[in-house]
Amino acid sequence: MNLKKSFLKYCEKKKFEVNQSQLGIIENLKDYYLQNFKQSFLSKIFKQKKNKIGFYLVGDVGVGKTMILNFFFDELKEKKLRLHFNEFMINFHDFIFQNKDNDKKSGIDNFVKYLKTKAKIIYFDEFQVTNIVDAMILGKLFKKIFEENIKVIFSSNININDLYEGGLQRNQFIPFIKILENNCYENNLLIKEDYRTNKNISLERFLYPVNHSTNFTFNKFFRKVTKNKIKNSKIVDIKGRKFILENFYNGVVKFNFDELCNRNLGSEDYIKIADNCSFIFIDNLPIFNEDNSNQQQRFITLIDILYEKRIPLTITSEVDLNLLKSSKNLVVPFKRTISRLYELTSINCDYL
Repeated sequence: MNLKKSFLKYCEKKKFEVNQSQLGIIENLKDYYLQNFKQSFLSKIFKQKKNKIGFYLVGDVGVGKTMILNFFFDELKEKKLRLHFNEFMINFHDFIFQNKDNDKKSGIDNFVKYLKTKAKIIYFDEFQVTNIVDAMILGKLFKKIFEENIKVIFSSNININDLYEGGLQRNQFIPFIKILENNCYENNLLIKEDYRTNKNISLERFLYPVNHSTNFTFNKFFRKVTKNKIKNSKIVDIKGRKFILENFYNGVVKFNFDELCNRNLGSEDYIKIADNCSFIFIDNLPIFNEDNSNQQQRFITLIDILYEKRIPLTITSEVDLNLLKSSKNLVVPFKRTISRLYELTSINCDYL
């Protein structure tokens, strides 16, 4: 695997900038691959220490983590899975529920055995933990994943030791941190600029402030995208819960912010909604503060899922994207949200 040469060709084709920090990560990924997939028989016998089978790439928003790991993942010939972490945990909880006659330990064991039939390596992009239920189960789950020699690669904005910082009952999360540290090579991609926000992106689909003029532009563009499409309300079923897409035109849908984020919805709901949409309009994005931090957390989750599924957006907002503020506890993940909004509302994100 001449990973560096392939990466340089890939960047040239995509017209991406290349820097030494990214090339350093590529070299580390090559070493990781050779250690875990291409060891000779003799090297396995005489090796002095156990190789780590996880690769954890951390860096600020928009520095190219996802681009690098997407490239690496696409180069792999081994059986593999790329999953949004929320989707992975939903699959886990569904598996446990469907096999609820087993005790919790055997449930984890059986899930990991099932996982092993699907992949030798799993990729989680923008890994983070915000859910107390997930936080309490991850230690046992990933201990078994690594014991079964399933390789895992992560990208994240957060160092391993800082995961779930400030979360409820974090002491129960510490064993998971130790498992990651013992089983993963942690690499930092140190680049100062956010490539998403610094490449002269034209944000013609992020409209502000909310007034008569922006509402007119928003609705005019909605009519353009839905031209010759028939309006049919669509009911999305999420494990017996009904969510109605009222303004639905063959995959193009319009929401008010409150419909999506001022209700008791979570990642499972947003995944199902996204699976039925090809373009989403969101009206009346508010100013975030301590009073609406729950709504902001839902919005962060929503944008993560829409970004993963590459669904373009048009948004009306109270303020410019550059001026969006955050509640105190969500400053770090919201930086990622803003960066992703640059991409999803730009003319570079196709909608036709």
